[in-house]
Amino acid sequence: MSFNINNLVRENVKSMKPYSSARDEFEDFDTADMIFLDANENPFQNGVNRYPDPQQSSVKAVLAQQKKVQTNQILLGNGSDEVLDLIFRAFCEPKVDNVITLPPTYGMYSVLSNINAVENREVLLSEDFQPQVEKILEAVDENTKILFLCSPNNPTANSFSDESVAYLLKNFEGLVVIDEAYIDFSKKQSWMNELDEYPNLVITQTLSKAYGLAGIRLGICYASAAIISVLNKIKPPYNVNELTQLRALERLSNLEKIKFEIASIITQRDQLLKVLVDIKFVEKIYPTEANFILIKVDDANKRYDELITKGIVIRNRTTQALCENTLRLTIGTEVENKKLMEALQA
Repeated sequence: MSFNINNLVRENVKSMKPYSSARDEFEDFDTADMIFLDANENPFQNGVNRYPDPQQSSVKAVLAQQKKVQTNQILLGNGSDEVLDLIFRAFCEPKVDNVITLPPTYGMYSVLSNINAVENREVLLSEDFQPQVEKILEAVDENTKILFLCSPNNPTANSFSDESVAYLLKNFEGLVVIDEAYIDFSKKQSWMNELDEYPNLVITQTLSKAYGLAGIRLGICYASAAIISVLNKIKPPYNVNELTQLRALERLSNLEKIKFEIASIITQRDQLLKVLVDIKFVEKIYPTEANFILIKVDDANKRYDELITKGIVIRNRTTQALCENTLRLTIGTEVENKKLMEALQA
């Protein structure tokens, strides 16, 4: 398949001139003796009186080194939701183009398609929550710009088969966005290793899950330099604030602690799986490669309410496609998991 990114970019995005901020025009943040009178900032120092680096250079440098990619293959956003929204706005013409999603999956794909007036063509996953490759390709037409694959998938917790993903990458002529929010909890390798192989591949990750930084809102996009260049053209100039950048750098400098926490979550996940087998109202436990477990129960609404009365909040997913009477259990601390297991057994 021959792939040309220019065939996908919206015409107005191709022709637009991006906003140039004061910090884009003078990028040297390490010149301590310079007097900055260029950005209409308050001159009194308090740690955040200056605008942040619009390209988040320090954070990207660390990520590039850790993930073994180039800095020009990285885009950072105010959470993954902003990254996904930028992808819609760069490549999908409102009221003309369409995207394909695979329910049950992350709900923001559908929300963003509505916000951007882009048709969302839904192709259900199979009964074992895998992409139905032929049905997906049958849903494609000349205006299909993006295919969203969430792997490991939310809310089902499973990963998609490598064969299915590779086939779609080779045969779908638009962008294939693989949402890897939960990849750190999986035994599978990230598709980042294939960025050079597939020019239409876009990967989104986050610091919200395994890195424990949901509160700072930092989403990450990895793709070819050409795709990242398009997204940079339309992103807000200061979309990632200074405090977020500093906290991300602090956390990224302690990979051993992150690895320890991931291992702990996986250990707790395995213990919970063993207990769930003996819970009488649990009818099915779905395979998991995430920091949560999806279970099918006799009556999801009833069991959800019962856990609420015991002070435990889980997610009732029974309204989602293929998920009737299912509950999603996030893995907590050892103490939290013990309380959950006791509540389930009671």
